[in-house]
Amino acid sequence: MSSFVTEVLASSGKLEKEDLSSKISKMSRRVEDAKEEVCDMINKKYSDFLPSLQGSEELMVQVDEVSKEIDVLKNCIETEVQQNIHVAVAEYAKLKQQLEKNTVIISMLEHLKEYHNAMEDFNKALLDKKYVDAANRLEKARASVDSLKGWKTSQLPLLSALSSELTVQRENLIYHLGDEWKSLVIWRLPSSKEPAGLKSFLKVELILSYAFSKDGEPTPPALLRCVLQALAIQGDLQHKIKLFSQVLLKSMLKPLVMYPSLSVRVTEQQGEGTILALQCLEESQEERSTPSQVYSKLLLVLKTLNLHLLDVSIGDKKLSAILGELIWEEISQCIIHECLLYSIPTNSSQLDKYNTVIKETEEFEKSLKELEYLQGDSTDLLKYARDVNCHFASKKCKDVIVAARKLMTSKMHNTVKITPDYKLRFPKLPAPSSEVKAKKDTSKQETTMENSKQLSAWSLCLPACRISESVQQLMELALNTLCEAVGSSTQCALQLFFTVRNIFQLFYDVVPTYHKENLLKFPHLAAIQHNNCMYLAHHLLTLGHYFRAHLPQPLSEGVATFVDMVPGFRKLGAQCFLAQMNVQRAELLERLSTAHNFCNLDDEDNYIAASKAVRQVIHQLKQLGTVWQDVLPVSIYCKAMGNLLNTAITEVISKIMNLEDISSEDGEHLHTLCQTIIEEGPLVFIPLAEENKNKKYQEEVPLYVKKWGTFKELVIVLRASLQEIVDRWADSKGPLALEFSSSEVKNLIRALFQNTERRAVALTKIK
Repeated sequence: MSSFVTEVLASSGKLEKEDLSSKISKMSRRVEDAKEEVCDMINKKYSDFLPSLQGSEELMVQVDEVSKEIDVLKNCIETEVQQNIHVAVAEYAKLKQQLEKNTVIISMLEHLKEYHNAMEDFNKALLDKKYVDAANRLEKARASVDSLKGWKTSQLPLLSALSSELTVQRENLIYHLGDEWKSLVIWRLPSSKEPAGLKSFLKVELILSYAFSKDGEPTPPALLRCVLQALAIQGDLQHKIKLFSQVLLKSMLKPLVMYPSLSVRVTEQQGEGTILALQCLEESQEERSTPSQVYSKLLLVLKTLNLHLLDVSIGDKKLSAILGELIWEEISQCIIHECLLYSIPTNSSQLDKYNTVIKETEEFEKSLKELEYLQGDSTDLLKYARDVNCHFASKKCKDVIVAARKLMTSKMHNTVKITPDYKLRFPKLPAPSSEVKAKKDTSKQETTMENSKQLSAWSLCLPACRISESVQQLMELALNTLCEAVGSSTQCALQLFFTVRNIFQLFYDVVPTYHKENLLKFPHLAAIQHNNCMYLAHHLLTLGHYFRAHLPQPLSEGVATFVDMVPGFRKLGAQCFLAQMNVQRAELLERLSTAHNFCNLDDEDNYIAASKAVRQVIHQLKQLGTVWQDVLPVSIYCKAMGNLLNTAITEVISKIMNLEDISSEDGEHLHTLCQTIIEEGPLVFIPLAEENKNKKYQEEVPLYVKKWGTFKELVIVLRASLQEIVDRWADSKGPLALEFSSSEVKNLIRALFQNTERRAVALTKIK
């Protein structure tokens, strides 16, 4: 009966379900047991650190068996559920949920198994120095831990122990890799306390050493490649290469660029490896290395590094490319500022030769690309070399301005003589372009009328004078700079032309300020500055015209001119000299102020004071005459001395005319003093060094001293009788009437003569 019932139940599937349920229950218990045992084993190994190798292996076998049984049950349940889904959906869903829970637990146990196996393999690989395998196993263990962290059901204390163990082993690996790196790449550097310089760099060495096997045999690139790849897998390679690149730049590459006497020596030593050492070339006396020297030295270092260290692929990149990205920007800027900048020609005629440097730079970059240090086509280094025209103009302009300022701040008293036949030494320029020639021919055809009277050969020439030697050199500097602009590119020509304008503008601003005190203190310098300004203004009139036809557009169309600066320079020179004239005029008046207004000269003290004042005035004028002799142009000299002498005698005339009473003795003394001025005054006119040539200008004193005639008439009146004064007045037609008004003559008569009938008669005739 029971067998019949069994058959019926079996045919309906109920018995199978009960069997499955009992099996799953048993399986769940086994899974829980396995879970507890595995967790306990893992805790003991990674948390409690207890040895349990045999037990762990049995547990792993047990986990595998349980896993297989779960798979069989899972397939059986899925088949049964699909056949009887309309009958037992709820029952099978519950069974499947239980099974899925068991599956999750089994997956976690499998990850723990993978972690354990990976860590075991890692330790073995690390002992055998199989660093790439060790790094990969460590990454596999990390992946297992990351998977466990993804499940909320994971036991936190266990995960913490696994993560801690992972961190410890990673640091252990990094430490071993660091030791290997230090044994393979050895830097020998000078002490940090030692000052940086050529001598300290001679102590720099880089040793690319071989590693050795247990048998003592060198194991070159293979171990190095393993170390580098392992560092890359652990994400520490970039940091190591960055530190290496910083030392390489500071201690080897930059010194090779900056010091022309430094070179690199590469030696292969058996049993040690390759040594790169810096050495000094004693025969090198150059201040800067040439680009070809710099490129060859750098390539030697980089090729050696590529051959013995960097020829390793990390992913899709070579190690040389990683190093190149770290050092290229800094080393290229160093080459530009310490080498290429100084290789730029200082003369436009040398620009064509610079093509050699451009080709050398191209070859240098090509070599770096072949070694994979460089990526891409164009870099700042090559752009800088190719833009030589622009850099030449900038460097030339900077050098010109520096040289000009040095001349402007130099001593002014070193002078050269300029004569009317003096001409600027204009260079021979190439023939102007055809367009400019055509314009000139057209203008010649249009202008057919000529004046039969031609100007003298000396017309518009500078008068003989002395100018500062520095100003002559400044003009030569401007000429040379304009010559550089001829034949240059438009941009270069524009820069150079406006630099020349800036030179003159700088002179206008700097010289009066820099030499301000001396220009007021020393009349000699004021005269030289006056001449300097007139010299510059004179040549600025025609300077632009001379070069205009030879300069590129738009300079050739009228922009190239300096005429607008001429009035400013003339004014500057005049102002400087007038300021000195005012100083001298004030000194003359101050000296005359000590003469006690020329009154009561019968008193001995007053006469001595007046006589001293007159002699000081004459002495001052003679000193000025000597100081300005052969410096100022003759016409300016005579006008200046005449003006100052006129100031002195005008003051004397004014003081005498203001006297109300002049005794006969006072009159004699006044006559003596004035006669001294008349006799010695013309002698201050000595514009030329040759004495016999100065007589002409001394005789022409009335032309330059406005009050000279007045003064001479006053001297005559001081000794004349009443009748002589009346005769010289001659009814307002005589020489006296030309110099004085009737009221002035009457006042003089009243001061000189007592009140008598004769004086009254004489006064009536002065009208």
